[in-house]
Amino acid sequence: MENYTMEGRTYRYYGEEAPLYPFGYGLSYTTFHYRDLVLSPPVLPICANLSVSVVLKNTGLWDSEEVVQLYLRWEQSSVPVPRWQLVAFRRVAVLAGQEAKLSFQVLAEQRAVWVQDWRLEPGTFTLFAGGQQPGQKTRVPSEVLSAQFSVTGMARPLRGC
Repeated sequence: MENYTMEGRTYRYYGEEAPLYPFGYGLSYTTFHYRDLVLSPPVLPICANLSVSVVLKNTGLWDSEEVVQLYLRWEQSSVPVPRWQLVAFRRVAVLAGQEAKLSFQVLAEQRAVWVQDWRLEPGTFTLFAGGQQPGQKTRVPSEVLSAQFSVTGMARPLRGC
């Protein structure tokens, strides 16, 4: 096999057409509210990891679980990349009326792109956090927060970090 491109082969690369059942699709017996998405540091060196925190509140009447999902989008890349990529997720049980503060790490290797080898590139990235994919249309409302961060330094092979 010589053509390793995923364009047209997986929903992450299908133009604007949404998949019928995207990752995280489902219904809930309650509602959730996301707030306080914090990325630290907002500007990081090329080989550094990103710390992420977000607060999730169960605003409904029932105790329930939510699958919190983090997606990464490259704002500019030297090669074709997915519209967004799942970089972390966690199922969290939250009692009705209660909230939970969640922490995640987005590793440098999760920002790597394939250019004859895994490579880290500087630039601007957007991180999404919520109960569904960015832009997903569902019958049950679910929020997706977003925040940008920047990576500085020279492009380098991932194994050089």
